[in-house]
Amino acid sequence: MNDFLNTFLLVYAGLFPIVNPVGGAPIFLGMTLGNTEAERGVLARRVAVNGFFLLLSALFVGSHVLEFFGITMPVLRVAGGSVVTAFGWKLLHAGEHPKDHDGADSSGGKVGLADSFYPLTLPLTIGPGSLSVAITLGSRRPLGDMGLAQSVLLGCAAVVGLAAVAATVYLCYRYARRIVQIFGKNGINVLLRLSAFILVCIGMEIVWTGVSQLLQLPR
Repeated sequence: MNDFLNTFLLVYAGLFPIVNPVGGAPIFLGMTLGNTEAERGVLARRVAVNGFFLLLSALFVGSHVLEFFGITMPVLRVAGGSVVTAFGWKLLHAGEHPKDHDGADSSGGKVGLADSFYPLTLPLTIGPGSLSVAITLGSRRPLGDMGLAQSVLLGCAAVVGLAAVAATVYLCYRYARRIVQIFGKNGINVLLRLSAFILVCIGMEIVWTGVSQLLQLPR
């Protein structure tokens, strides 16, 4: 049970700061000003589902794709952890919204359901930074022999963590208008800074894991 909770927290805490659904809520609201509340709810649900499957693919398949090209797991962890740390550091000293949301048009208007994947899911919600974090977290799967029950347990914990991220995205986007009214610009900015610091710590821990494994390899 402890391993389940640790894996869940790692996945959720690692992805929440960079997905940043609270910070993305004002952008989502600005893009869907021409939509009704009911239409905004449908769009929020579709974005959450799309984001879940994107992150799920990156978490479980992304590292294997990189291995196919001859990139070892320790190197992947060092490189991915460095990217995560750099992004967190940049986010810590940036404006209210992360650069992971570049390319999204924040002008108001009526958004159709066809736009739920692009640009609302990609790149507004799940951008290159989010995908790189998911791949890096997926590379942290324990190496060596593990029982089937333990593997299934950790896999389920990771999926639950992704589902929690998707649920958070849905809630923040569905009630974007209320979030903007409650937190205000200053509140969202403080939350973003705290999340960015957690991201820096997670990135450094991933780098240390990769470096430790590289030092143990035979020369």
